Amino acid sequence: MPVRPLLAAALCSAALLCAAVAPATAAPATAGPGESVTVDRTGRLAADGTVTLSGTYTCAGGTGPVFISSSVSQDSPNYRHGIGGTQAVCDGAEHRWENTGKVTSEKLAPGAAHVEATITELSPSGGLPLPSFHAVDQRDITLTEA
Repeated sequence: MPVRPLLAAALCSAALLCAAVAPATAAPATAGPGESVTVDRTGRLAADGTVTLSGTYTCAGGTGPVFISSSVSQDSPNYRHGIGGTQAVCDGAEHRWENTGKVTSEKLAPGAAHVEATITELSPSGGLPLPSFHAVDQRDITLTEA
């Protein structure tokens, strides 16, 4: 089978899977007991477009790998830039997270921005790891020059 149709089918399946679980990210009530993620009030923006975001998190349990993901938007809330991902330690204690990523498709500028951070676990389900959301935080922050 040619690679392109196979790749297109895989991407469509992934898009449908993400669309099916997207409403879970919108509900802050997804945090389990004693689980939370926070976003610091400031982020750093380097001249080359590298963004650094940070905060704290607490999570417990987990049967698969758990990550802290983050995204930043400016000007348009409908367009977000994914900024790195950090593997989480889910031992019930509070930990710091810091994600760094380079924005290349659109320029960000120092000033007001909106950040979302999510604790996501990849839970095994029938041989396919599916995302399970532990906690979400959204915050208006200030990007400062690094």
